[in-house]
Amino acid sequence: MATAEFVLPQVQTYDRRTPVRWILSHVSRHWWLVIMTIAGAIGNAILAAAIPILVGQAFNAVLTDPPDLTHLGRIALLIIGSQALRGILQLGRNFGAELTGQRIERNIRDELYLSLLGKSMTFHSIQPVGDTMARATNDVREINLMFNPGLNLVIGSAIFLILPLIVAPSYHPSLIIVPAIFVIGYILSLWQYLFELNPISDAIRNAFGVMNARLAEVLDGIEVVKGSAQEQEEAKHFTSDAHAFRDAFVNQGNVQARYLPLLLIGLATAGAFVHALILNRGGALDLGQVVAYISLIQLFRFPTFVSIFAYSQVSLGMAGARRILNLIRQKTELSHNPGGYAGEMQGEIEFHSVTFAYGEGENNLEDVSLHVAPGQTVAIVGQTGTGKTTLATLINRIHDVSRGQVLVDGIDVREWNLAALRRQISIIEQDVFLFSRTLAENIAFGCPGATQAEIEAAARAAQAHDFITSFVDGYQTMVGERGMTLSGGQRQRIALARAFLTDPKILILDDSTSSIDSATEDQIQRAIFRAAQGRTTVIITHRISQIRWADIIVVLRGGRVAAIGSHDHLLATSEPYRRIFARYRED
Repeated sequence: MATAEFVLPQVQTYDRRTPVRWILSHVSRHWWLVIMTIAGAIGNAILAAAIPILVGQAFNAVLTDPPDLTHLGRIALLIIGSQALRGILQLGRNFGAELTGQRIERNIRDELYLSLLGKSMTFHSIQPVGDTMARATNDVREINLMFNPGLNLVIGSAIFLILPLIVAPSYHPSLIIVPAIFVIGYILSLWQYLFELNPISDAIRNAFGVMNARLAEVLDGIEVVKGSAQEQEEAKHFTSDAHAFRDAFVNQGNVQARYLPLLLIGLATAGAFVHALILNRGGALDLGQVVAYISLIQLFRFPTFVSIFAYSQVSLGMAGARRILNLIRQKTELSHNPGGYAGEMQGEIEFHSVTFAYGEGENNLEDVSLHVAPGQTVAIVGQTGTGKTTLATLINRIHDVSRGQVLVDGIDVREWNLAALRRQISIIEQDVFLFSRTLAENIAFGCPGATQAEIEAAARAAQAHDFITSFVDGYQTMVGERGMTLSGGQRQRIALARAFLTDPKILILDDSTSSIDSATEDQIQRAIFRAAQGRTTVIITHRISQIRWADIIVVLRGGRVAAIGSHDHLLATSEPYRRIFARYRED
């Protein structure tokens, strides 16, 4: 079972076995930026440690009698020069971390987008859009922030922890005691902190996904919400989701409030002061060395304070990485079959003992057998829920059969190259989807290289040209999301034009004229009739006028084929068809 129905081309491939491996495989593409970040962090920490050493020397220079102003001047110049260089190294560290984060965010967005485009309809049918959007936007952004300021500060602070352990013993071997105890306590406290923080970070990202999914669903169905006067009820649900998101953040704050290194740094400062004074009184340290040592201990303040924020950011970034990788790695039952048959389609369709069920549920189709010759028109009729639409979706492999075979041109659709199969089949559904683009772009969606003349010819064939040109901007009129600025009949005519432009070998019309008003129905019927010439056409409809001129009529009842034949033959021989025909005629 593959992770994608379509394996779309990617410049790079990444190790997706674990979130850490996945992130590292992204980072490895930008190794020179990582080196820049680490080198800058090391240089910054070393030069930060130079200040306590130089200040201690300056302190001794001032205490001499008379004060050694020449030496003091040299020390001042060294401090100025070292900190100027430190600023340059900090810039390199920050630049490397920021550019790494930005590039990885870009690459992960590309990888996730390509993965989502390649997933099957089964995946998209069960995956909430709002949660997907939360992962594609906020979770990806959290990964960026994990690098800068997150890992940028983590790397820098880790080096700040090491330097006092190296420099302090140079004044006196016993001075390593307090820094060593602090570092051990810091590591143990940090381990406990991350142990508590990681599940909370996961809860924060999941709560945000749930909240976003609910919001997207309500906005998508806002017409139903308003029509049912359920604004207050939906507001309560959203408030509940927002509270869950807030509570997760409060839990994070509670963990941060108990962060032990904040206490440890105070104890370390006091212990170091007492230890240094004892050595000073014993003559083992001069006053300048005491000052330098205490200043070195203060280097621990940087990792102590930034780690509260930095490690939280890293934890949130890893939580986001887990959510994104989980989405990318979700399996799909369909495969692209890139090495499959990709020839020119003739349009022959065969169903051999086809049985289909969604998941583990009851069979929607049972033992369906059917043959449609190239160029024939077949009408599928039956009551609601008999599997008419399901039957059509098996032709272009929106779903795969549970048992049996669906063949196009004598070849099992599973043996076709999926892209080649779908390029030569057009489906127009009752619920037409239009993009928030111009009318011309919507018509040319399946044929991006179409000329304006070709677009207009397709629109005329679909009886859409007249209403398009009635708009001020004509074919450049922007369509609202999902085509809500157009009437149902206008949306369906745009969809017809889109299908005509792609010139499919198989055309599937799933109740696609249900919203056409009676004034234009005859024109649409003629357009569909012309479109059916020379190509195999599958019509799911209750329009008597379309049923009559079909070459073959298939009557479905309870997911089974109840009868097959011409209109006249079925009127004479099939009681189920006579009942359906009578009901459609009354409608």
